[in-house]
Amino acid sequence: MGRIYISAGHKSSGKTTLSIGLCAALSQQGKKVQAFKKGPDYIDPLWLANASSIRSQRQCYNLDFNTQSSAEIMGTLDRYGKDADICIIEGNKGLHDGVALDGSDSNAAMAKLTKSPVILIIDSRGVTRGVAPLLLGYQCFDTEVQIVGVIYNFCGGSRHEQKLRAVTEEYTDIPVLGMLRKSKSMDLAERHLGLMPSNETRDANQRISEISQFVTGSVDLSKVMDCANSATDLAINNKQWLPNIKANAKTTDKAKVRIGICEDAAFGFYYADDKQALIDAGAELVSINTIEDEALPKNLDGLFIGGGFPETQMQALEDNVSMRDSVYAAIESGLPTYAECGGLMYLSESIHWKNQSTEMVGIIPANAIMHSRPQGRGYVQLEETSDMPWNELRTNESQQTQIIHAHEFHYSALQGLKKKGKFAYKVIRGNGITGENDGWVYKNLIANYSHMRHTENYPWANRFVEFVQSKVNTRVKLINQSIQSSELEL
Repeated sequence: MGRIYISAGHKSSGKTTLSIGLCAALSQQGKKVQAFKKGPDYIDPLWLANASSIRSQRQCYNLDFNTQSSAEIMGTLDRYGKDADICIIEGNKGLHDGVALDGSDSNAAMAKLTKSPVILIIDSRGVTRGVAPLLLGYQCFDTEVQIVGVIYNFCGGSRHEQKLRAVTEEYTDIPVLGMLRKSKSMDLAERHLGLMPSNETRDANQRISEISQFVTGSVDLSKVMDCANSATDLAINNKQWLPNIKANAKTTDKAKVRIGICEDAAFGFYYADDKQALIDAGAELVSINTIEDEALPKNLDGLFIGGGFPETQMQALEDNVSMRDSVYAAIESGLPTYAECGGLMYLSESIHWKNQSTEMVGIIPANAIMHSRPQGRGYVQLEETSDMPWNELRTNESQQTQIIHAHEFHYSALQGLKKKGKFAYKVIRGNGITGENDGWVYKNLIANYSHMRHTENYPWANRFVEFVQSKVNTRVKLINQSIQSSELEL
């Protein structure tokens, strides 16, 4: 499995744009490119997936120390990358950055775990000879990290490039793989949560094509492939990496349940392997466009509304009154529903942003107020409460008190929440809805600010599908009882 790890000296060095360009450029050369992203992130993987799908449709998958064990990380890498010509893993922040003081959750740690050669992206603005001690420092700080090349970004011109190359060759043994000058071709629109998602950008493919062309002319792609092919064999299929990531998926002969999933410009924050976990658990996913569809599809057994940017689509969401009414009626009638962050905002009474206010579904008796600063950001730790609806399916009582690792990133907060519901989670670390609780519960709805990840520690996808199936079984049982009662009366 050829693979490279794209990291940098610090955040905002251009890792994502360069990774997008590499994925697209190599895919255009006919390579099977599989993209991965370190840490919790929805937006970058959307772009990386689009860029690597020029030749064949592929998703981008997250590798995250916070939610996954080492076995799950390696299992994910193996499952989705084993048939690729090259795996491109994009890091987050700088090479040695992370929460843990010992660096155990850093990009360097991920590169070492996956035995991936590292290509270092250096923001070269305002520096020439100074890159030498910088590079030497990275080499010496952790000698187990295999730095196989450097790409200089934001170069000022030919003289600047010549100096950077000469200094690098004189003082280090790190090959220079490319020089990228400042260019509008490499700019991607940003907003409060980072890059604008590609599902909102109509010209996403055009932007990817422009980035690909620029990278192709600035980076030696053949040397990048050589670096990837130098990666050590992983031998993942041994007992070291068991159990595999599908261990929690329960085989069943039950009929599939139809779960609607909102996928449009307002809602697009879904982990690709979480969607696959829902399918593995027995769900048929039915795509819904909350902006254009008139109502929910018929015969749904459950509903999943993920995160996204409903505030940027607030007027269009308000205008689609029939869809909002359909969602409200479905939840009131007991449709099992799970919503995260943006989905929670959509289910509130209204969204307030930039001196504007628009009506939303109204099932959650509160208003979603957008603020200028994050109201919740970073890793989250939760414990389930006795009000968690999915608890009724638990057979192992000890699991009810386990710590759930998740993440949140939201600028909105619920204001004026009335006492019309309960909470599924107690917040140990993070903010959630109230600072103390998250996961607002009403009938068969759970709505939280925290984003979950389907893992062995917390296989939420399996539990949600099982919960949906249990409600289907109850409904079928009641219908049969009604039919039998009618027959007796006759």
